[in-house]
Amino acid sequence: MEQSQLLTLLEDKRDAFVSGEEISRLLGVSRTAVWKQIRRLEAEGFAIEAVPRKGYRLIGRPSRINAVELQSKLGTAAFGRHLHIREVVSSTQDVLRELAEGGAPEGTLVIAERQDNGRGRMGRSWVSPPGRGVSMSLLLRPDVPLQLAPQLTLLAAVALCRSLSRETGLRIGIKWPNDLLVDGRKISGILLESATEDERLRYVAVGLGIAVNLDAEDYPEELLARAVSLQMAAGRAFDRAALIAAVLLEFEQLYAVYKEQGFEPIRILWETYSVTLNRTVSLKAGKGFFEGVPLGLDDSGGLRVELPEGGVRTIYSAEIGDAAPLPNVKG
Repeated sequence: MEQSQLLTLLEDKRDAFVSGEEISRLLGVSRTAVWKQIRRLEAEGFAIEAVPRKGYRLIGRPSRINAVELQSKLGTAAFGRHLHIREVVSSTQDVLRELAEGGAPEGTLVIAERQDNGRGRMGRSWVSPPGRGVSMSLLLRPDVPLQLAPQLTLLAAVALCRSLSRETGLRIGIKWPNDLLVDGRKISGILLESATEDERLRYVAVGLGIAVNLDAEDYPEELLARAVSLQMAAGRAFDRAALIAAVLLEFEQLYAVYKEQGFEPIRILWETYSVTLNRTVSLKAGKGFFEGVPLGLDDSGGLRVELPEGGVRTIYSAEIGDAAPLPNVKG
């Protein structure tokens, strides 16, 4: 019997006591084995009420993400099955890269309660107080050429957007290329870092940061106009382990679609969830600025932008902001 099996059973019957005899019968183990696993769950921080002649009842869980609890919720075949949970790291990306270089399999996941050097796109830092958010990195080993790496960034955004929308009921949109927004404010960060060989990807470290149960007091004042947590947006707290399990399942399923059918299904989904398309925006690409109307994605994952003077420009990396409407531009 694994701890995850016992935890799942207790959670399924959370409002009632479950006798040691029933647990023993359902899981096919001895009463002694049940008692030992109960003690181990308590050592992990789970609060379990034990009453003679009634049995056991789960009444509380640890505030930190727990490996046993997370694995009991996973519905994936590979993603998250090789799991590394750390209290404090410099960056989950750094830890995952070390594991990848050591031969860790695809789907390996690193989660940390605190990052001392967590980072996002463009070298930005990521706010995530311990016990409030999700900071994790997932290992992919895709057999694709280097020039298709932008497709994986868009795939990650779609997976995160679809799973969080479903789990929270919030209307979440994707701002190019992979920022997730609720009412114009950012709720997550995505960072892909890759290692290459002979113009092909050896592996990709997908860093995902989700602002789950943060309060307004957790943000620097200057960020409150641009950032929000799921709890702040929905008015209720969320089970972080359940969210992680949902994200991993959606990601694994879409990744399988991508490997079997290519980028086209992902392109369609990204455009469906995008809040960037068909409106005039300002774009910063490199050191230059220009305005245009994003039309959609090309076959490689680049963003096609209609220019005011005519013509279409395809970009692969840019910062996007609002701009005043321009005359004679389709919107």
